[in-house]
Amino acid sequence: MTRASLDKQPRDVAAMFDAVADRYDLTNDVLALGQNRRWRKEVARAVGARPGERVLDLAAGTGTSSEPFAAAGAFTVPCDFSAGMLAAGRARAPWMPFVAGDATRLPFRDGVFDAVTISFGLRNVQDTGAALREMLRVTAPGGRLVVCEFSRPVWGPFATVYTEYLMRALPPVARRVSSNPEAYVYLAESIRAWPDQPGLAARLGEAGWRHVAWRNLSGGIVALHRGVREAAA
Repeated sequence: MTRASLDKQPRDVAAMFDAVADRYDLTNDVLALGQNRRWRKEVARAVGARPGERVLDLAAGTGTSSEPFAAAGAFTVPCDFSAGMLAAGRARAPWMPFVAGDATRLPFRDGVFDAVTISFGLRNVQDTGAALREMLRVTAPGGRLVVCEFSRPVWGPFATVYTEYLMRALPPVARRVSSNPEAYVYLAESIRAWPDQPGLAARLGEAGWRHVAWRNLSGGIVALHRGVREAAA
């Protein structure tokens, strides 16, 4: 599977997520064997949202990922390009300021956020570099980025088992619990085509982020990448 074969027009990907919105959180809980809740806690810890800060949560879906930042006292903006996800989020948490937006053309002013984060969404953006540059643009000098994304298991035998799960076990499970199982076949393929930990770190650096680092979760199934926008001299 080549990267080119995975490239979809943004509206096609949006339609895919619209179709899974109603059962998205439930499906993720099942497919991730509950690990996604731990991953969300690690993202919240890495972002370190504080009262009075402004946090942008991209690919926020139904807003589940945004709640820890709001609970910490930060003004939190959940942003997604799927109308279906936004509708489900507004129904579930009407108090949150959901915003429709494309990660490559964000509808925000320069330097307005203290922190920007995206969990399991960067992989679905057609132009990764453009999205990372947009995130840099809307981040205040000295502000931070946290990317949580599927990555490469670091132990060889486990990596083989994980790949088998993705391509063989995930689709049948998705057929039982998801409203659009074909979407999860695409997601499995996109995970396999995604760069490893050093590869994604290099992309952050190319986009202008500094002090880039990463930390593996669940043996490298997921990695947290962090970067900082340098403060003005």
